[in-house]
Amino acid sequence: MKPLRRVSEFVCSIARIVVGLSYALHGVEKTFGGLTRDEPVELFSLMGVAGVIELVGGGLVTVGLYTPWAACLASGQMAVAYFLAHMPRGFWPIENSGEPAVLSCFVFLYFATWGSGPLGLDRIFQGRDHA
Repeated sequence: MKPLRRVSEFVCSIARIVVGLSYALHGVEKTFGGLTRDEPVELFSLMGVAGVIELVGGGLVTVGLYTPWAACLASGQMAVAYFLAHMPRGFWPIENSGEPAVLSCFVFLYFATWGSGPLGLDRIFQGRDHA
């Protein structure tokens, strides 16, 4: 639809903000506890490193700063999460509850190639609109 093309960059920026914030909240939960986790995970464990990546990477993606790098790291982390945590329970995401990891992996891959868009700090601090 051509009328919606005029707002597509803003819609992608809003999607980046929502996805980044959701990802960062997973990092907050792992790093500090709370929400659905009573205690934080051990910082120097695999889950602890994942929590730091989620917290920092999600924060950067949310504000649109170093978006291609942060989103690429987040995409890779979600791929690793799928192969380590979900794939041992079956190949297909539908059978191993890995749909969120797969979807996140590819959404972050999209943001890594697309950049922060008009509502990101990359545009302000680095003088550019996209990756």
